[in-house]
Amino acid sequence: MPLTADLSTGLAFYAAQSPYSDPGALAHRYADFPRDPAQLAGITRDLLIHRLEDAFYDHTHPTDRLHNDAETRYIDDTLRILVARDPAPLTLRRTPGDRFVGVCRDFSLLHCSFLRHLGIPARIRSGFADYFNSPDTDASELFHGDHVVTEYWDDDRGWLLADSQLTDSTVTDHWNVDFDPMDVPRERFLVAGEAWQAIRTGGADPTTFGLHRPEEGPFWGERFVAGNIRLDLAALNKVETLLWDVWSEDEGKPGEPLPEASRAFYDRVAPVVSGEVAFDAVRKLFTEDDTLRTPPTVTCYAPFNGPSQVTLRQADF
Repeated sequence: MPLTADLSTGLAFYAAQSPYSDPGALAHRYADFPRDPAQLAGITRDLLIHRLEDAFYDHTHPTDRLHNDAETRYIDDTLRILVARDPAPLTLRRTPGDRFVGVCRDFSLLHCSFLRHLGIPARIRSGFADYFNSPDTDASELFHGDHVVTEYWDDDRGWLLADSQLTDSTVTDHWNVDFDPMDVPRERFLVAGEAWQAIRTGGADPTTFGLHRPEEGPFWGERFVAGNIRLDLAALNKVETLLWDVWSEDEGKPGEPLPEASRAFYDRVAPVVSGEVAFDAVRKLFTEDDTLRTPPTVTCYAPFNGPSQVTLRQADF
């Protein structure tokens, strides 16, 4: 498809590794990888297992791996863990006991790393998927769960969404998946800005967007979606933090309504990270807004290990 100057600049940016996706000294482990994005998604799937997938594989995660693997921010460290558990080539499927125990962000970032290594523009996107519901869930009862996928460039079709977690029927048999995981329909995965707009102007129920349903805890609704907008904007700038890294928090606690001034702020931000994203616009917004830009040190609210202050690797983009 035809390239504008903005798009061409963006594609070059996303074809290069970030401090988070760079395999570093273990780049040689990517030797002889196929160039096919679908095959790379399959390799990703065979190296990782989600924290919540152990029962699907008749497996029990060791507690230390359950608690600590997904606190690994950088792909070079993820690769070191994988190689220590099984030194075989990365193209060989691991047993569940030898896999990295991660979350959706880890699947997406590893797939992104593979793609960028081969010069294929790729980025991760933070948003909400409606397909992690049982196959018989009525459409009116679908929950839009907090999720991260890979977005990669196809020369004929443009940006496509890929979910490497869905490339194994052992997993998808449990969920409402009836599409190609290398071309996730945009209405089945809403990037964070589009989820915000769906709630604010589209009449969507905010209680159906979050980490879980309201009866299970406070991480849902407008405040949670706003946090995902910050994560998505950062990822569009190749700052691919952990999902529980937080900065520039609005006053208030999880589950509490956002103040009107904050709602108005995200009403302005959401369109920039929705639809056909303009590269110059997301760069300008991220670099010039102190609320949105990721600082050198963030607060990490690790689910198992508790909060801590973490200084991030930095890059001069």
